[in-house]
Amino acid sequence: MIDGVSQVAYLAAAVLFILALNWMNDPATARRGVYAGVAGTFIAVVVTWAAASVVHDGWIILAIVAAFAVGIPLSRVPLTAVPQRTALSHAFGGAAAGLVGTAEYYLHVAQSPAYLTAYRMVAINAEIILGYLTFTGSLMAAGKLQDVKWIPQRPVTYRLQNVSNIGLFAVALGLAVALTLNPTAFWAPALFPIVIALALIFGVLLIIPIGGADMPTVIAILNAYAGLSAVAMGFVLDNKLLITAGALDGSSGLILAMIMGKAMNRSFTNVLFGAFGQAKAAAGAEEERAYKTETVEGAAQVLAQANMVVIIPGYGMAVAQAQHRVRELYDQLRKRDITVKFAIHPVAGRMPGHMNVLLAEANIPYTDLLEMAEINPEMPQYDVALVVGANDVVNPAARSDKSSPIFGMPIIDADKARTVLAIKRGKSTGFAGIENALYFSDHTWMLFGDAKEVVGGLAKQLAAAGGVQ
Repeated sequence: MIDGVSQVAYLAAAVLFILALNWMNDPATARRGVYAGVAGTFIAVVVTWAAASVVHDGWIILAIVAAFAVGIPLSRVPLTAVPQRTALSHAFGGAAAGLVGTAEYYLHVAQSPAYLTAYRMVAINAEIILGYLTFTGSLMAAGKLQDVKWIPQRPVTYRLQNVSNIGLFAVALGLAVALTLNPTAFWAPALFPIVIALALIFGVLLIIPIGGADMPTVIAILNAYAGLSAVAMGFVLDNKLLITAGALDGSSGLILAMIMGKAMNRSFTNVLFGAFGQAKAAAGAEEERAYKTETVEGAAQVLAQANMVVIIPGYGMAVAQAQHRVRELYDQLRKRDITVKFAIHPVAGRMPGHMNVLLAEANIPYTDLLEMAEINPEMPQYDVALVVGANDVVNPAARSDKSSPIFGMPIIDADKARTVLAIKRGKSTGFAGIENALYFSDHTWMLFGDAKEVVGGLAKQLAAAGGVQ
């Protein structure tokens, strides 16, 4: 009877997880999707806790209290820190899978060696390798996103890097095979930590050659790794819900990574081994070109005379936390009956959907957020393209310069608007390490400064000119 109730509850939780993913595909139902995911997780925890195999409630309570103590502060991070917060979640998931696999092995090798069949050892080895490399890889990704001083933001490469990395991973797999074939040999318990250490090292080495421009894709790939480690954990613990939830997590991460790769015109292997962003030194050697600058007052006049304006947000908007000022500017333009749309590039920012999350926080109507494929054919109709902290995703070199590291990457065609106003903090290059040809175009005018201050100034100028306070 109890087992039947548990299976029904697990099925309900699995359905809620599937519905959560489906509902989160649309901004109109995303909140419902979050609630469904929370409900499914709550059911899974309660049912698992009630299982007869749980013999020490105190440890469960302690774990729940510790989770709340860590989780509540992490839930209050600013939206600009959501990418690194997401990477930390992947690190926690990977660590959990790795620790469970470690505990399962040492528990059974001492008490019930017959339990460690080849089937279970394959699952345990997959769990620890995927879990621990996800743990350190996600920590490295979070450090890069947080601009931690001792973690280099640009790709770090060295001679024979890919060969040595693949060799290291091959050694870990070879040792895992030896453990699978001889799980109870006298040397096996000593070999197990070596596999763990190699997985931890490989996670670090996997991320250091990857630059900030690839972080959206990397986060999606790490999400897939975390999901696969959860699948392996489900097989180890014989928990069908873990297998289902992990498969959903892993497959959604893989699909998202494929979408991100397509948006950058790059393959997985190119992301993981291409060291995107190494062009900075070469770009710096070029002759410095002159920008045409504009004042906030002049830019406000250009916006006031427009009929159609497209706003293109990027990571600079996130850093400056300018989304609420963007909403103020949006309101001022709409009061003048100016059509305003937002052009969203799939990899703008540092995580998938980064710009959508920020603009949703500022209550920008999601109907005015257009994907790149929707807005590009209409771009020549727009009088003004206002670029707020975006760089590589609007660089026309992606279409014309075969020597550029971003050549072939789909971009938002901001250069096809009649006038471009580009807000930029300084004259540094984007994550790809190259100059943006758009900023030197004849019809582009630069507004240098903090995006929050510049956009706020534009909104104030329009309000004053329109008599709105």
